[in-house]
Amino acid sequence: EARSLDLFSTTPLVYSAPLSRLRHPHPVYLELDLLQPSGSFKDRGMAHLCATVHRVYGANRKLMQRKDDDAEEEDVVIPRLRLISSSGGNAGLAVTTVARRMPDTDVSVVVPMTTKTLVIEKLRSLGAEVTIHGANWNDADALARQWVDEAKERGVSAIYVSPYDNPLLWTGHSTVVDEIITQLLESPSSAHLKIGAVLASVGGGGLLCGIFEGIERNYYGKDEARRNVVRGIKVVACETEGAASFAASFDASTSSVDLGGKKELSMVRLSGITSVATSLGALEVTPAVIQRAHRHQDRGQGGSGEDVLSNVCTDSEAVDACIKFAADHRMLVEPACGAALAPLFSERLRSALLGELRRDANSAIVVEVCGGSGVNLDLLEGWKAQFLGDKA
Repeated sequence: EARSLDLFSTTPLVYSAPLSRLRHPHPVYLELDLLQPSGSFKDRGMAHLCATVHRVYGANRKLMQRKDDDAEEEDVVIPRLRLISSSGGNAGLAVTTVARRMPDTDVSVVVPMTTKTLVIEKLRSLGAEVTIHGANWNDADALARQWVDEAKERGVSAIYVSPYDNPLLWTGHSTVVDEIITQLLESPSSAHLKIGAVLASVGGGGLLCGIFEGIERNYYGKDEARRNVVRGIKVVACETEGAASFAASFDASTSSVDLGGKKELSMVRLSGITSVATSLGALEVTPAVIQRAHRHQDRGQGGSGEDVLSNVCTDSEAVDACIKFAADHRMLVEPACGAALAPLFSERLRSALLGELRRDANSAIVVEVCGGSGVNLDLLEGWKAQFLGDKA
């Protein structure tokens, strides 16, 4: 439904010659979700979530008013719906971008003090009501949830919109896997390829949940060609030091006692976010992403090769990846996205990742270039001076 309403875009999968030279013999492809209307992959999940909420809300209100007033359907007036979200920036921009295209919908976004002025100005220009609150996203999220509870007590129509922890979001994000497979199969130059690894940044885990869901849907689907593309795929979860909440919980849960064939979840909450990649700033990932990661690993134990790799880079490596990506591909991304590019651009990380992959020229590496709107030339130059200095 969200796609039919044109609430998010099908983004191109492009071959990267510069990165393929670095990762020989694996060809490298880039899924360019930075080209979504709001500037990041978040549009996928937000489009599906908001379209579903809007449809269900409208249907319920019509039913309630007809029961109360005995009115005909055409006479029913639906009150405006307010979506209340918390965000480090990109989720707020996505929900606001999507909501602008839906009738009778308003948006309030609570952002932490670490949010860039650039992002706050974009949110307000799109019509969002923006409130700055708290030292990190978790603080902002607590206020957003409080507002929803207070609105409901007053009888106001308000819905909480999580930036990453909602199954509707995950299903929306899973469309990226469908698109990658379709574009690989439809191109004569890549129709013979399998996906050896997909690299994606992790904040709260919403994108990664979607990637696992998309892989499973195609892996267990009826189309053998699509199944073959993802069979044996490795998923590389990319974060920066100081924001590595997935790595903390994944490592703790992986080392937990096996209970009847299932790992016991050991969720770890960070004490704070100290990375430049503030878009990755969730103190704790959703438990669903750890569960899905282990399920993906368990499927690979039968010899098919599925695996989940946690890759943590430094802020300097993430920024360096952003600089090199801009030079090679003429596109800007923020450090949160640079974390997914760092395993390709960083010699240290590249050597480690190549050791995990079978040296198969028919096995492609796909990077989810998730984008991010918290970047411009001035910010990129500032990060370059701060983290790279004389090495830049």
